[in-house]
Amino acid sequence: MQIIKTEILSHLPRDGGARRLFHGRGRTFPGYQDLVIDSYGPLIWVTLFAERQGEWLLQLCDLLRSIQPATECIAVQRRDLPEAPLEFLFGALPIKPQAQEEDLTYLLRPQRGQNIGFFIDMAAGRALVRKLASGKKVLNLFAYSCSFSVAALSAGAHQVVNVDMNRGALELGRKNHQYNGLDLRSAAFMPLEIFRSMSRLRKLGPFDLIICDPPFSQGKSFTAEIHWPKLVARLGQLLVPGGEVIACLNAPHMSSDNLRDIFAVELPAVREQSCIGPGDDFPEADQTRGLSIQHFVSI
Repeated sequence: MQIIKTEILSHLPRDGGARRLFHGRGRTFPGYQDLVIDSYGPLIWVTLFAERQGEWLLQLCDLLRSIQPATECIAVQRRDLPEAPLEFLFGALPIKPQAQEEDLTYLLRPQRGQNIGFFIDMAAGRALVRKLASGKKVLNLFAYSCSFSVAALSAGAHQVVNVDMNRGALELGRKNHQYNGLDLRSAAFMPLEIFRSMSRLRKLGPFDLIICDPPFSQGKSFTAEIHWPKLVARLGQLLVPGGEVIACLNAPHMSSDNLRDIFAVELPAVREQSCIGPGDDFPEADQTRGLSIQHFVSI
C-alpha cells in the first residue's frame, strides 16, 4: 500500500477537480498494473482489471479515506468480471455525480456500462480544443458524451457537430451542454455511423477544426489498424483550406509514429503541429504506446 499512498499524495485533486490518483495501467508500478483510481469530488472511482481479495480492498478503502476524509463514496468497478459490476467499499453514489475540470462540469453515469461517461485522461485534449476553437466550425467525430464540444463552445466556437453511434451517450452530451449553460442552437447531436454518413457530413461542412477520438475498438465499425487510414483519407473532404485536425490515439499496439505515417500517406496536405500526452498523472513505461493527442494543420 505504501506505493499507492506515495503516488496518491503526489496527485491530490485541486479544488475538487477531477484527477487520476493512481495509474497502474501504465505498468510503471510493478504488481499494480490492474489498478486505476480516479477522484471526482466526493466520489473516488476505483477500477480493477484483475481480481483482488476483500481484505486488500478494505485496506485500500481505509487508505483512501485517510487521505481524502471528505470522501462520500468509494466505488469499485470490476473490469475483470463480465459486465463490469459495481461494488461499494464505502458510502453511496452522490445523487448527481459529476466531474469538475477547470470551470466546466461533466455529468457522470457510473452505473451504465464500462465507461463512466467521462475520460479523465483527455484533459490535455480538451485544453487544446479550448485554445483552438474560438470562432470556428467544429466537427466532433466519435463524440461520445461530447466533452470536446462543451470545451469548444465554452471557448467561443461558432458551431459544433457531434457525431456518434451511441444515442445514449449523445443524450448525456446534450445534458452536459445544458448543465454548463451553453446554447444548444450552436450544437448538433447526430447518431450516425461515420463511414456511411460522409455525404451528409460533407453537406454540413466544411469544418475549420475536426476532432477524431475513436475508441480502440468498436466491433466492426472501428478497428484502429483498419479504420484509421480510411478515416484520415476522408478528412480532406470535410476540412476547409487551412483547417486543423486533432487526432487522439489510444490503441496500445499502435504508436504516435504509426498515426503520423498514416496522415503522411492519406492526408499529405497537413503537417503535424504538436503531439502531447495526457500528462504526469498518467505515467507510462513505454511512452510511445500511451495516449497521444496529435495536432495537424493544413499546409
